[in-house]
Amino acid sequence: MPPKKEAQPEAKPVIGRIGTNLKVGIVGLPNVGKSTFFNVLTKSQAAAENFPFCTIDPNENNNVIFYFLRRVPVPDARFEFLCDYFKPLSKQPAYLNVVDIAGLVKGASEGHGLGNAFLSNISACDAVFHLCRAFEDDDVTHVEGEVNPVRDLDIIGEELILKDLEYLNNAIDKLEKSLRGAEKPKSKDHELLVKIRTQLKDERKQVRFSDWSASDIEILNKHLLLTAKPAIYLVNLSEKDFIRKKNKWLIKLKDWVDKNDSGAVMIPFSGELENKLIDMDASEKEKFLNENKTSR
Repeated sequence: MPPKKEAQPEAKPVIGRIGTNLKVGIVGLPNVGKSTFFNVLTKSQAAAENFPFCTIDPNENNNVIFYFLRRVPVPDARFEFLCDYFKPLSKQPAYLNVVDIAGLVKGASEGHGLGNAFLSNISACDAVFHLCRAFEDDDVTHVEGEVNPVRDLDIIGEELILKDLEYLNNAIDKLEKSLRGAEKPKSKDHELLVKIRTQLKDERKQVRFSDWSASDIEILNKHLLLTAKPAIYLVNLSEKDFIRKKNKWLIKLKDWVDKNDSGAVMIPFSGELENKLIDMDASEKEKFLNENKTSR
């Protein structure tokens, strides 16, 4: 008699979409290297200049869009193996739509800077790259006056919470108005949104950090809350610090991520270095990396 299969743990419900054509937004303060990272990742040339809100581009209708978007194929050795094995007539790899969202500032949720439009662009994304700056450069101004990536992450996190609270207040108000004048029981949607609002307001706890049931997530997915989106933290270092693998902010940032978003991925990189490498051919790149005893 064959042995019984062990019971597999039930998969944890996931907030958001699952698919092969998702959208991720690059989020951060102005002048932290978002457009440089976007250019390298997508091998495109979005404007990367030293002034706040440079990621603003008028379209043909004289409206204003506050982001650039490029589609990037996702490398996957398993996909290549299957294609080599089955020899399909056509290949359709997974793609990631990368959105370069213009810089947020403190008070963005109240309309400071160009914040409300930028925050609305984040709501259309499935996940976010939180990009912070850990390099000093007198020629690149910092909107807060000095480099402090831990403070910057706090600012961005607070702005996302405030924007979600604004959305929830409006959504709850609409639900309650629909119930006035009739003895209707409060809906499951209303109950959950009030619970989330209390969590955000009183605990400052982002939505994705709580355990939600499948029925909760079904409701959550209708509302595109900013703090429900999974995040990866990107730390932009100088070329020198990346090569020597040292920077005074790295341990502090890792502690912040472990405390505020336990289990999230933090990736140090150097936009300066990557921007230099992108213009080199393969042999030049290999020689440069070997000479500097580093890898990407």
